[in-house]
Amino acid sequence: MFEERKRVFVDLLGWDIPVLAARYEIDQFDDDDAVYIVITDESGEHCGSARLLRTDRPHILDSIFPHLCDAPPPTGPAVREITRFCLARRLRARDRLATRNRLVSALVEHALQNGITTYTGVAEWAWFQQILAFGWICTPLGLPNAEDERGLSAMRIEISSETPCLLRQSGIFSQIHLMDLDRAAA
Repeated sequence: MFEERKRVFVDLLGWDIPVLAARYEIDQFDDDDAVYIVITDESGEHCGSARLLRTDRPHILDSIFPHLCDAPPPTGPAVREITRFCLARRLRARDRLATRNRLVSALVEHALQNGITTYTGVAEWAWFQQILAFGWICTPLGLPNAEDERGLSAMRIEISSETPCLLRQSGIFSQIHLMDLDRAAA
């Protein structure tokens, strides 16, 4: 997962972020409180992943991008920030779409199982428009940064028992079986 994050965010997108051992994209938010949703193929290879950060402590939106919000970003025990949404570069377009849909479905399942009612995040304008089109309740937290050619935008995504139905209508959602590796190892 950290290798793929380096391939996507550093090699492909050119982000200026930390790289460990010239191989892994790991930053200050990859700590014991981060939660990772990882989609793998049959052989266990990484296909897609996302990192979830608690918002009752420093996170990307409040620490690095607060200027993207018209008001303080949502925080609290039922709010998580989605970061490092990453799809493996090796996947063909059809497989990338299927992995994206599985990852979004897993994020919704995780939220519903863990009492998360709100996700926040930052996305470049093109990706933000896709997220809006998924069909869930997603609203901007401010206007895109006009000085940034990427058009970074902050968002809020509401999660409720209705979210799977909303995403199913747009062909995104499918039931996912989540495995908790911490509990499986215990």
